Amino acid sequence: MDDLDRRILSILRRDARTPYTEIADRVGTSEGTVRNRVDRMTEEGVIERFTVTTRTGNVKAMIEISVEMNVNTDEVGQRMVEWEEVDFVWQVSGEEDVVLVVDAVDTRAVNELITKAREMDEVKSTKTRLILDERLG
Repeated sequence: MDDLDRRILSILRRDARTPYTEIADRVGTSEGTVRNRVDRMTEEGVIERFTVTTRTGNVKAMIEISVEMNVNTDEVGQRMVEWEEVDFVWQVSGEEDVVLVVDAVDTRAVNELITKAREMDEVKSTKTRLILDERLG
């Protein structure tokens, strides 16, 4: 990955629907070059997916989860990523092991996710933070 790839990714992170012709103009190359590089980065797994960020008025939160020792956090995360309200599952270092970023209709729905996590045998504890504001970087 070189500087041109990074500049293309920076534009796509802010708006994945930016036309390749506009990206090409902004980075100073041809539309074909942009298309080929995006295709290559997608095939190589650099670009994992194109997604939509919404402002639905829902409650967004981070649910931080600690699991028991000798638990495969990847397996726990794979189960949690299937939950409808979960946008991201991060394996992290520190006191917690897994962080869920969720987009739920209300605080009751967030609480239901917390309960669902706590009911898992592997989960030791949870800590929740409501996301008050969000900016794209």
